Parts: sequence; structure tokens; C-alpha cells
Amino acid sequence: MDLKIGRMEHGPRNAITDVAGVRVGHCTVDDDRHKTGVTVVLPCEDDIFQNKMVAAYHVLNGFGKTAGLMQIGELGTLETPIALTNTLNVGLVHDAMVEYMCRQAEQRNYRIASVNPVVCECNDASLNDIRHRAVGQAEVFAAIENASEDFRLGDVGAGKGMTCHDLKGGIGTASRIVEVGAERFTLGMLVLTNHGCLRDLTIGGKNVGAEIEGRIREDSPDQGSCIMILGTDLPVTSRQLGRIIRRCSVGLARLGSYIGHGSGEVMVGFSTANRIPPEGGCLNFRCIHESHMDDAFRAAAEATEEAVLRSMLEAGTVTGYTGKVRRSLREFWP
Repeated sequence: MDLKIGRMEHGPRNAITDVAGVRVGHCTVDDDRHKTGVTVVLPCEDDIFQNKMVAAYHVLNGFGKTAGLMQIGELGTLETPIALTNTLNVGLVHDAMVEYMCRQAEQRNYRIASVNPVVCECNDASLNDIRHRAVGQAEVFAAIENASEDFRLGDVGAGKGMTCHDLKGGIGTASRIVEVGAERFTLGMLVLTNHGCLRDLTIGGKNVGAEIEGRIREDSPDQGSCIMILGTDLPVTSRQLGRIIRRCSVGLARLGSYIGHGSGEVMVGFSTANRIPPEGGCLNFRCIHESHMDDAFRAAAEATEEAVLRSMLEAGTVTGYTGKVRRSLREFWP
């Protein structure tokens, strides 16, 4: 679905997997009581623990339970895949990611004594009986096994039970091409959307949500959370990447979110351009000149806006375990 958001060119898949080496996998738990799951972003096909990536994070509003941010902030590196799930499943998914990394290390003949899995969450309790914590090691391993460059969007994986602007939310993605001199780089976004008020939903500058609200009479506070994962092959430092991911907030605002009290907006970014070995002396890093940051800022904003919108348009209508219904945006727009 080509939504024509912004003015920048997108990649061939219009997905975070336009960044070479990145794959995404889902495992969905969908039964009478559960509308939930796990989504895993694998940033590379080789050993990320032994060849860490430059990374950064930003918390715009901190009503969230994401694990693994502290070490990213201190060291500026990512050393595991990134998992997305529901709020009460963070611990079980974290445990599964530790097990996965330990097994990977054993297969490659080295020992892990410490590892920093990144697990992000949104709360899907309006549709999912979240207390049962239905996502564990089997589901995480299945998502990793299923990871590919082409992956589903909408109410799948971690997005199965999510709500966005009082309609059905979930998994969305988009990408943008950033030109620096004669070189072309890719910036990709993956979002897990569970935020916003219907009344505020704005598309292309038009307050679409106010029109929809009169038809379904649904409006609640802006709360829930949005997780934004930015992957890029731009050669950047952790500081530069931190500046870029903060512009994801522009994409949320353009769609009408004001980042409410009860919402957790968490942004995590990684770059595949500079890899960091487990030991050594001085490293040679390549990074873009600061004068080229504006295009990266615009790319992050545009890709986030489109990814959120696609998460809603690709999602079907879902009925939760209590009978609560979250309807698809495509019933009402375009």
C-alpha cells in the first residue's frame, strides 16, 4: 500500500528490511482468551554479539516497561535482536532471548557471561487476557525461526491485541532513502502502535478521526504506548543516531497524538554501518557530516508517520476476550 506520505523516496519493500541484513519475524497467539504475540527484529544475519552495532534510544514518555535500555544509553551499542511483546510478557520474553543468545554462542564456540536483550512492550489488555502471559520461549523461538525480509503487518505477532487511535493497531513499517553526496542510504522504521485518541486522528492534515467518532462513538484518553524501532545503514555515531530517532515523535504528532500521560513512547535505533568487535585497540569509524542530518530527520519523521498509518490499515477488525471490538481503519478510510 503506497500512501504517498511526505516527499522522500522509499525503498523497494517500503519496510525496515530494506536495510540490508535486517529481518522480522512474528509468532501470534490467537484463541478465545488471547490476542497477543511476539515480534522479533533481527538486525543482521551474522553474529551481532561478536559484532555489535551502534545504537541509541530515547524515551519520550516513560509509562513503559522496556528492558535493556540502560546499557544502550551507557555503551551506545546493540548486541541482540530486539523483541516486541505485551507488558506482562517482558520477563518471559527476556528469559527466552537470553536462552537464544546463549545457544547461539555455544554453537559458535564461545561463552556468554552477560548479555543485554532489548525487549519492548505495549499493553494489549483491552483485547487480550494479559494475566495468562501466553508468550514464552516457544513463541519467541518461532518468531526468530520465521524471520524474513517480507513479513506481515497489522494484527500479527506483538500487534495482535493492540489499539491505535481507538481503532485496531499493530505492526507497521516504512522506509526512506537518504542521499549523502553520491551515496544512497536506507532508513527503515518498524512500529508497534497502541496509542492515541480517535478524535485526534489526522491524516494528510484532515481530522479524519472526528468524522469516524460520530459513526462509532468511541473515544478514550491518549494512552497505551508506541514502540518505534529505527534501523539504518547510515554511518552515524550513537549521538547522531539519538538525534535522528527523536524525530520519530514528529511522525506521531502529524497523525494527531499528543503523547498522553498513560502512554509510553520508546524509540530504539541501530546502524548496520559500523560494527564493533569484542576486543581491540582503536577503531576507525565512518560517520556522516552534521550538515546532512536534516534529510535523516525528515526520513525518520516520514517513515514513522507512514508506518503507524500502515499498522492501522493493514490490521483487520479484532474482537477481544471480553467482547470488545477494535475496528479496522480501512472500514472508514480512505
